[in-house]
Amino acid sequence: MTDLKIVPANEAGWEDVQTVFGSRGDPPKCQCQRFKMQPGESWRSVGREELAHRFRTQSVCGRPRAAATTGLVAYLDGEPVGWCAVEPRPNYPRLLLKMRVPWEGRAEDKSDDTVWAVTCFVTRAGFRRRGVMYALAQATLDFARAQGARALEGYPMLTHPGQDIAWGELHVGSRSAFEAAGFSQVSHPTPRRVVMRIDF
Repeated sequence: MTDLKIVPANEAGWEDVQTVFGSRGDPPKCQCQRFKMQPGESWRSVGREELAHRFRTQSVCGRPRAAATTGLVAYLDGEPVGWCAVEPRPNYPRLLLKMRVPWEGRAEDKSDDTVWAVTCFVTRAGFRRRGVMYALAQATLDFARAQGARALEGYPMLTHPGQDIAWGELHVGSRSAFEAAGFSQVSHPTPRRVVMRIDF
């Protein structure tokens, strides 16, 4: 998609990100906080307004001079169409403390902030199946490397031809999108999830 432009979230408008998330389903309810919440917290216990406040604070949308942000926003012909969360792995408390997917069968220093993680993709309704996720997965490489990452990981779902999968399940990405970007599979901790990684 040569007419797709991808920028760090701090260079995008807050309203643009919310347009990508829409008003129905998990993205507007979660506000990309699934892996950022502390153990014991839930969407319901924290509430949508607080989750949105946290996300807005983390992403620093509309502040291009901010030192850090939490992801990337994709635009197609000026229309916001996609979101991808990518930042140092220790910034995701639930990834470190509750999920076995990243750690099963691997001895990893969970506090190593030079290993970054791609945790979430959202493609705006009406723009799916057009390669937005693939483009965002590719863009995470230069973004993370420019911020000093020595490695980048993703934890995608496995998809198979002819198998139905809910869009909400694919918020972690698909293995094929990571493969196309140059990631390699390093573990297969559950029947439907793999760990994909690239070392710079």
